[in-house]
Amino acid sequence: MTAELVGTENAEDSEDTVAAEPVAAAPPTDIDYTVDGIRAAVSPILQRLGAGARARELARDYAFEDVRALAEQRITLVGIAKEDGGAGGSLRDVTDLVLAIARADSSVAQALRSSFLTANQVASRRDLPNRALTLRRLRDGDLFAGSGNERSGGASGAVGTTIRRAGDGYVINGAKYYSTGGLYASWFSGSAKDEAGTVFGFTVPVDREGVERLDDFDAVGQRLTASGTTRLVNVRVSEDEITPRDNSRLDNPWLGSFAQLYLAAVEAGIAAAALDDAIWFVREKARPIKHSTADRSVEDPYVRETVGEIAARAQAARSVVLLAADVLQGVRGLTGPQARAAGAEAAVTVAQTGVIAIESALRAAELLFDVGGGSITNRDLGFDRNWRNARTVANHNPRQWKAAVAGAYHLTGEDPPTTGLF
Repeated sequence: MTAELVGTENAEDSEDTVAAEPVAAAPPTDIDYTVDGIRAAVSPILQRLGAGARARELARDYAFEDVRALAEQRITLVGIAKEDGGAGGSLRDVTDLVLAIARADSSVAQALRSSFLTANQVASRRDLPNRALTLRRLRDGDLFAGSGNERSGGASGAVGTTIRRAGDGYVINGAKYYSTGGLYASWFSGSAKDEAGTVFGFTVPVDREGVERLDDFDAVGQRLTASGTTRLVNVRVSEDEITPRDNSRLDNPWLGSFAQLYLAAVEAGIAAAALDDAIWFVREKARPIKHSTADRSVEDPYVRETVGEIAARAQAARSVVLLAADVLQGVRGLTGPQARAAGAEAAVTVAQTGVIAIESALRAAELLFDVGGGSITNRDLGFDRNWRNARTVANHNPRQWKAAVAGAYHLTGEDPPTTGLF
């Protein structure tokens, strides 16, 4: 089973491997996990994450302890049916949890993306290869990383990583960029091509000989997503660790919709974080400008208007994200032409959601600076990270394409592409 990520962040090569700290959760237990129980358990962890986000970014300090704490609470079991050993709940519950994590620290939410994508595949596909094994790993609290992205010089999505038969197994060689969450994970998933051109998915433990994780991600934002390069040097894999990658026979080929909804939820969390920062600054730091009619910034009508607009943007992002989660939930359990029609509609809904969530986050992050004067731009406050983070997430997949695909669907009934970006 694989957890494929899509993205177009910029990264630079580095020769330095990382002394990573894989997030190994506590041993599995017989606890009956619930959505409400997990949300209650992670609440204080998210408070810590939010309080330390600014300082961590300034110091380039990864949140290993807090991510480990989230893993120990089995966050990825939200949305997996109780009969499968999950916590139950819907895609709305999953999306709301992701949004809450992103509100605390969008880099952490992004780093957990592959883990939640893996859980979503388990929850939505009974025919998933190695489903029972993957479910057991999720029950154990393991985290996943993955990427299909390469810098081979070919078109985006081209696979240059090779898989070759070697004895009773295979050997994989290549390099995967933007391996989001790689430093936190226990498992890495990717894609490789054999001599005949067949693309296989693979999943291996991150401590397998030949797997090298680099801390070389260098974007303007989302700097602590652990999205560095994963090098694969003569990595041996067994038959049961690979599966042919072919979605052409699926009733609903739009398997990337949840992956894109996840990015929109991160954007919505960033918009909410911008609102939190604006409220805090106005209450605790801001002073009215000289010609203001107010004695305190909280009473200034223009500050109030600005905070109100930030709140409206954050609300819009949250609303469309949860709506899309409900639409995507409705695809589950359908088969045949009904599944295809519903899948296409959901993919378009998610694309439209991405447009609104991105623009809402960018606007909210910009408006934050209008609630204060020059001091709000002080680097020690770190308020610029909201815009930088929103901008970096937005560059995963251009929103112009999302809007154009949605327009084509409404005008002519043209299905969205099945590339995983919709």
